[in-house]
Formats: sequence, C-alpha cells, structure tokens
Amino acid sequence: MPIEAFQKCIDPSCGLEYPIREVRIECERGHLLDVRYKSTPSTSLKEVFYKRRNHANNIFNESGVWRFRELLNFCEIDTESIEDCSKFLVSLDGAEGRLSKPYHMSKVSDYVGVQNLWLQPEGYNPSGSFKDNGMTTAVTHAKLVNIKKIICASTGNTSASAAMYAANENMECDVYIPAGEVAPGKLGQAFQFGAQVIEIKGNFDDALSTSLKRAGEGGGYTVNSVNPFRIEGQKTIVFRALESLDWNAPDWIVYPGGALGNTSSCGKSLMELYEWGWIKKIPRIAVVNSEGANTLYTLYNGKFEGVEVRWNNGKPDTDIINRYYKFMDSNGIKPKTKATAIQIAKPANIVKGLRALDFTDGVVTQVSDGDMLDGMALVGLNGFDCEMASGAVPAGIRKLMQEGVIKKDDTVVGILTGRQKDSSIPVEYHKNPKNRFAHPPKS
Repeated sequence: MPIEAFQKCIDPSCGLEYPIREVRIECERGHLLDVRYKSTPSTSLKEVFYKRRNHANNIFNESGVWRFRELLNFCEIDTESIEDCSKFLVSLDGAEGRLSKPYHMSKVSDYVGVQNLWLQPEGYNPSGSFKDNGMTTAVTHAKLVNIKKIICASTGNTSASAAMYAANENMECDVYIPAGEVAPGKLGQAFQFGAQVIEIKGNFDDALSTSLKRAGEGGGYTVNSVNPFRIEGQKTIVFRALESLDWNAPDWIVYPGGALGNTSSCGKSLMELYEWGWIKKIPRIAVVNSEGANTLYTLYNGKFEGVEVRWNNGKPDTDIINRYYKFMDSNGIKPKTKATAIQIAKPANIVKGLRALDFTDGVVTQVSDGDMLDGMALVGLNGFDCEMASGAVPAGIRKLMQEGVIKKDDTVVGILTGRQKDSSIPVEYHKNPKNRFAHPPKS
C-alpha cells in the first residue's frame, strides 16, 4: 500500500512535512501540524458509511469514529480488513460516537427563535464528553508508535477520556490538573480508570504548559488537542451531523469555545469535505465563549488594542496575542466561570481556530454564566443532559439570533460537548426560583 498520510505544518509559507510515525505537536519552527492525505476519497463512501450503521457486530462499523475510517486512515490499513482494524485501531468496543447524532429539541428551538435547529449531544460518549472522538484516534497513533505512557492536562473531561483509553490499552496515564478547579465527578473518573493525577498550582494553562514540558523531557505522549491526531477523531462529530442531514450542509455549526480543539477540527473537516467535493456549501462556524473566559471573543472582535485578529493567510498577528496574554498575567486576570470545561485563558489551538473561522466566515460571541445555566436547564427540559459549558450553545444561538446574525429560517447545528458531571450545578440552579427554567423543590 502506498504511503498516503503525512504530517504538515499549518503555516502555508512554511509547509514542513514529517512522516506519520514521527511524534511531535509542532514543526521545528514552532507551528502546529495537520494530518494530511494525498488521495481524494470517493463520494461513493457516503453509501458505505450509511450501510455500516447496520454494523453486524463489527465494532469498527459500530463506532461513530471508525465507521468513517477511510477519511482518517493515517494508519494506512486495509479498511475492510477486520484483522487490520483490530491490530491498529483503538476502540472501546465501538462505543465512541455510537450514540451521537443531531436531535430536534422543540423547547430549545422555541426559546432561541430558530425552528430548524439541531442539537448533537456528545455527552453520551463512554466517558461523558466529545473527547472520546479524538482520544480514540490519538491513542491509536500512540499505539502505532509504541508509546507506553500518555500525558495530558485537563479541567476534567480530557483526563477522564485519556485515563479510560489508557486503561483499555494497558498504557500508563499522567493527568495534570489545576488544583481545586476540576469537578469531583470528572476527577473521580480519572482516579477510577487508574490515572496518576498531578495537581498544579494555577489554572488549566499552567497545567498544560507543565504537561507539555514533561512530555518534551520524555515523560509521555501528549494527547491534548494540540496533538494533530486528536483533531482527526473530532472531525467525525461533523461527519455524523452532515450524514444525518444527507450531507446537505447547514447554515451554521455552533460550538462552545475553550481550547478551540473542536473549532479547529470542525474547520479542518469542512475544508477537506469541500475540497473533496463532498459538500457544496460551507457552513459558518459560531464559537461561544464564556464572559469569564473570553480570550477568542476579545481578540477576534478587536476588544484589545482595537485590532481584530485574523488568520491572515497563515500569518496571524501572534505578537498581539502574546501581548494580550502578558496583559492578563500582569493584571492578574484569570479565567473565571462555573463552566470549568471552557475555563481557559490561553487557547492552545487559537491559530487553528482562526484558520477555521476564516475559512467559514465565522463569528465569535460571549454569554454569561446565567445564560449558560439557562441553556443547560432548557436542554434538560427536552429530556437530554448536558453540562454547563454546553449550555453556551443555545445561549449563543439565541443571542446571535437576536442580533440578526443568525436568521430564523437558517439551519443550525449546535454541538453539546459534554454531559453533566457536577451535580451541584443543576441542584443549585433549580433550588433558586428566580432562575428562568427552575423547578424548585416543594416541602
């Protein structure tokens, strides 16, 4: 089989390339990497993917990630060979992405004012969040290059997913967390799956920098979203959404904004699908930040130094990004939101996120903690469970609708990134009768 996959620097003027088995998160000039493929997949695969939904006890067809394995075949295997799939592809018995598809939630639609609204819950993944989509591919690459220990920084969801897949593959797993900033339910998963938890004084950004340093010293293989193989698995979130719409692209795809791995993966997915001729229209991406952790919103909308930071053909103004980071540090500005999954001040994938927004003519907005809590509660009243960060999606759609950015007849797909793991948040919300959708207890 000819070599089809490789790693390539995302800076068009740099473009350094590396073999697929080389372990790195950036090129030698400090730019992030993509996994790239030389061939153009045939649109006839759409029918193959659909037929695989009748999986006939083939876990790789059952998996909502590996069902699309021809579109992320960085292992360069015979994708129809069960022997090859079993040897190379990491899966939790086909569970990752298996229950993920868009649903129409009428109460949310009425609230936000968009009737053709679809919300895709990723919280029904095995560990409870979208992370499993990317972790299965990252750990597959780790296995491919004979890694024995994976390493990550986390506010909860990543640690749960990494520890789970590591346990399944008999790998060690080191998890760096900001002390006191992780919901006990999420942290409990990391312990339960056998991870070594290392507490770091500071926030997520401090934990990430420490974990990357340790990994660079030979302490493990990084599975945070700066790893390009993580991004490959997260592309399938978009594949499943589009497949459910018969590959007719919606007008909008909406995500909460944290480290921007999802924004990056969505952008890469849409770039590839459009280049391959699989979609004829490019959906616009909307990223919803928390007001308390709004770095992308601030920089993208020119709220710092009056300059709107853009992809700029691969040459974004990283100087102003770094100046903003120094401004936050020198003024003691820390991310602060109850939505810990997106409580991130320095998004590791900001450059890839800018690329995605550029390609899709995207927008960035921000919402309050109260708005997110209302969104979370409303999703619950439709019979679905999501964490507070996912509540940013209906809140952001409603805000963009009120501002006239999203139109009432647009087709909108929102991604609910995780399930509720901090029981105190909905309990506190519903005990307060002043909250919009509260159902307070009676005595």
